[in-house]
Amino acid sequence: MTAVETTNLTKEYSDVVALDGLDLTVEEGELYALLGPNGSGKTTTIEILTGQRTPTGGEASVLGVDPVEEPIEVRRSIGILPEREDPPSFLTPREYLEFVGEVRDIGPIEERIDRWAGRLEFQGVLDTLSTDLSEGERQRVMLAQVFIHEPELVFIDEPLVNLDPLMQAQVRDQLREYCEAGNTLFLSTHLMEVAEELCTRVGIIAEGELAAERDPRTVDEDLLDTFADTVGEQGGPAEVGAP
Repeated sequence: MTAVETTNLTKEYSDVVALDGLDLTVEEGELYALLGPNGSGKTTTIEILTGQRTPTGGEASVLGVDPVEEPIEVRRSIGILPEREDPPSFLTPREYLEFVGEVRDIGPIEERIDRWAGRLEFQGVLDTLSTDLSEGERQRVMLAQVFIHEPELVFIDEPLVNLDPLMQAQVRDQLREYCEAGNTLFLSTHLMEVAEELCTRVGIIAEGELAAERDPRTVDEDLLDTFADTVGEQGGPAEVGAP
């Protein structure tokens, strides 16, 4: 089954074209990255696919459901982590994840909270107000809320932001394990390293168009060369290295 599909997807803001006929397909079980420079249309794509924004034209499907016509149904089945989203400052991580459990109608959630706090190493701050957490700790809490209801499809905008190198490696392992269990992950990033080391397929986007796709595990062409050849002149180089 196709997890994500767009056909001629467009989005215009006044005289700015954010998406210009975007066609892409992501199959179930893929770890897919949309790679491109800032302003290339990555975040707009995720916002449309998760029912947060209405396209100007074209079609989209998420797990067989139109996110424009049925945004609530789509959101029930997926996990979402926008770039630089923080837990509410007036709640502790435990309180926030309990709230997520109530909204998602998970039922008893303490075991899941403890499990994900252990996996992402924020057990020691579960009962600390979020306003007193470091940026990396807040990012780990937000990653936990994405996965705590065990969705079959997850969208993450810049997954490794604010994480130290050791935690980046651990989160990479968690994301791989998630997909190996048959789930689907859709990332957006401007970091070459994230796309190349983590994903099974990469779509290169610039000026709202899908310029190229490739499997970074192949050795026929370096991903950086592909990016430079296809969109370097349009959007500028992607960044290389950890966030």
